Amino acid sequence: MTNSSKGKQEIKRGPITVALIIGAFVAILNETLLNIALSDLINYFNVTPTTVQWLTTGYLLVIGILMPVTALLTGWFTTRQMFLGAMTIFLVGTVLCGFAPNFSFLLAGRVIQAAGSGLILPVMMNTILFIYPPEKRGGAMGLIGLVIMFAPALGPTLSGLIIASLSWRWLFYLVIPLAVFSILFASRFLTNVSEVTKPKVDVFSVVLSTLGFGGLVYGMGSGAEGGWLSLVFLIVGVISLVLFVWRQLVIANPILDFRAFKYPMFTLATIIMILVMVTLFATMILLPLYLQQALLLSSFAAGIVLLPGGLINGMLSPVMGKLFDKFGPRRLVTPGLLIMCVVIWLFSRLTVAETMLYIIILYAALLIGMSMVMMPVSTTGLNQLPKRMYPHGTAIMNTLQQVAGGIGTALFIGIMVSGQQAYLSQSANPKAPSQMLQALVAGMNHAFIVALAVGVVSLLLSLFLKRTIAPDEEG
Repeated sequence: MTNSSKGKQEIKRGPITVALIIGAFVAILNETLLNIALSDLINYFNVTPTTVQWLTTGYLLVIGILMPVTALLTGWFTTRQMFLGAMTIFLVGTVLCGFAPNFSFLLAGRVIQAAGSGLILPVMMNTILFIYPPEKRGGAMGLIGLVIMFAPALGPTLSGLIIASLSWRWLFYLVIPLAVFSILFASRFLTNVSEVTKPKVDVFSVVLSTLGFGGLVYGMGSGAEGGWLSLVFLIVGVISLVLFVWRQLVIANPILDFRAFKYPMFTLATIIMILVMVTLFATMILLPLYLQQALLLSSFAAGIVLLPGGLINGMLSPVMGKLFDKFGPRRLVTPGLLIMCVVIWLFSRLTVAETMLYIIILYAALLIGMSMVMMPVSTTGLNQLPKRMYPHGTAIMNTLQQVAGGIGTALFIGIMVSGQQAYLSQSANPKAPSQMLQALVAGMNHAFIVALAVGVVSLLLSLFLKRTIAPDEEG
């Protein structure tokens, strides 16, 4: 028996996995808790919608900047240092948000929160790759999928309940004990599993990464509201990204090792994940708008409509992980994407007269398909990488998914607005409330048709997926 295999057997996987999941749940839950409270914050702090939106844009911006450097950080710090440090930073940000005397303090706390939560997911995925062999990773990654889908699904509904009976500050007060418990639990059970190599830090690469991914996320997140400034950030972001990729390929110790794309299943899985994330974000941004503006539901009612799908997805993720270990990716991913495509096609035919039950069923079906796709695809891609590439593979996937989310949001909102304008331009009475409502739904239908095209491409690509084993784990 080799030392590495012996060490892997001696590691107590259960407590480590639970410690990671608790921290990830707390961090991811926080991402959607604030969305429904934005209107309350506008009134409380007397700020404009454009200003309050920075609570979301700033959060995404920090995560977009941090994701690419996580591979570098995991080389400099132990598993415990990374996770406990990230959760402590997150806790500090949460306390600052809860007791913020003004909007500036709230925004600062939100940015600090993002700095912590942006590190937690990569640490969790890296650790799972290190402590579980390929044939058992599906089940473990399924548990991660439970957290990733269940927490944001619970967020809007929980937020609606809290806002209805308490002040917005309780959105942060209630997270504080959960974060403290996560830190205490991880201090007791989390052990170091990764190797500290202290790679050389290329400062120029860090600068290019920050300008590239930060500029892209900000430019996409600001959209048309940002005007010429958004365009400047997009141009700077694209140029910086091109230079960043070039530099990573020519230096000895890259921050993100793009040589991971030499492995075909990793490349294929990453492309599918990007396309799926674009499609998912289209639904996540368009459906709440449809529920609140077309069906005229309250924020809390809209959250209730979306909750069953999120709960079903969360419960199915571990099951799909086990099925992945048994059957491999293709038998899950291709049927899952087919289900998603059918549902998105039905979304493209929505009218102003749909029932809540119909939307609940469609959304639940969409997330059932999603549970068959997300973790099996990412696990398939990461399984082909050698161990030294795990931090780079997870960082690349997480970063590109973040960028894909920003692109998807901006793209589909733009398509929706264009569809609205096209409908109203042909209307005899474009200012009539009924016509404006019909225009909104027509614009959403256009956006979902484009989302369907993206989904079909990912469906076709899934036919080429196959089970993989990393080169240094063969034999």
